[in-house]
Amino acid sequence: MTAQKLKYSTEELLANATDLLKKIIATPSLSKDEYDVSLVIEAFFHQKNIPTKRQKNNIWAVNQFFDQAKPSILLNTHHDTVKPNKAFTMDPFIPVEKDGKIFGLGGNDAGASLVSMIQVFLHFYAEENLSHNLIIALTAEEEISGTEGIDMLFPLLPNVELAIVGEPTQMNLAIAEKGLLVIDGEMTGTASHAAHPNDDNAIVKTLADLQHILNYKFPKVSPYLGDVKVTLSVLNAGTQHNVVPEKCNFTLDVRVTDEYTNHEVFDIIQSEMKSKLTARSFRLNSSRIAENHPVVQAGLDIGRTTYGSPTSSDQAIIPCTSVKIGPGDSKRSHTADEFIYISEIKEGIEIYIKILEKIL
Repeated sequence: MTAQKLKYSTEELLANATDLLKKIIATPSLSKDEYDVSLVIEAFFHQKNIPTKRQKNNIWAVNQFFDQAKPSILLNTHHDTVKPNKAFTMDPFIPVEKDGKIFGLGGNDAGASLVSMIQVFLHFYAEENLSHNLIIALTAEEEISGTEGIDMLFPLLPNVELAIVGEPTQMNLAIAEKGLLVIDGEMTGTASHAAHPNDDNAIVKTLADLQHILNYKFPKVSPYLGDVKVTLSVLNAGTQHNVVPEKCNFTLDVRVTDEYTNHEVFDIIQSEMKSKLTARSFRLNSSRIAENHPVVQAGLDIGRTTYGSPTSSDQAIIPCTSVKIGPGDSKRSHTADEFIYISEIKEGIEIYIKILEKIL
């Protein structure tokens, strides 16, 4: 198919975006089950005569005048969703437009970023003489930090110098993001009848160990992300009231700042605890982009602000400089009756374009 050089008005881009978002909401796309929604996304590009490439459920495309000799800027966000919150009062897979909002699962996280980025790619697609190539990648398994999303696709993408990651940030720039380290722990003790003395109670020993690490202060504090945060999220031990168990198991959710690597934090926590610890993975590290980077300066020039994000995203596994910015509010993510304001999508398209105009 031959691409046509077309310029779209803001109104046309917004209409494209809201129509596509409704189709995406109406297509269930739980993590690892994104094939159907990938077809919806492919269909939109093909309707605009833009060829796409596929890797599993990941869809990507390059600008019309792609030049192998140039570095590339990547627009990336995800099309998978979490399972719908049980408190939804409406069908999460039926998009409802009401009071300037579009309701539906994934509309805020990260459907609004996805449809906005697609329109921005459409806007720049046929531009000649850009300083960088423009690549867009709509990827899978972000919500489960899976290995068949951007992690799998990134090595296939040519010459990526900068990634702009679409997540709900109210179109401000997250220039640092906490990494995620999940640690499983086990404390062993001596099993006994509850009626007899036992100075080696696994539960009691675990509670003391946990109290220590939950009160521990890591020496280095990030100016962007604050302290490393350790949260106890799972605790399991015992089956009967009259039996002291031989072990107690727990899980720690650790949000790591840009002052440490995940390996460094794990080593510190293990040195401070008596329990045996095992990290599920070290791959979801924190990230940071310099405040003087051109994309950050471009955002500041048009009145956006910068901040450090406590939530993790695919930034953690993108092996190049990246910044996180997108329409919507992170506080709405994974909530019942999730929604996005249509005005937020419009703002997202406009701000993405303004930022890219300054660096392309």
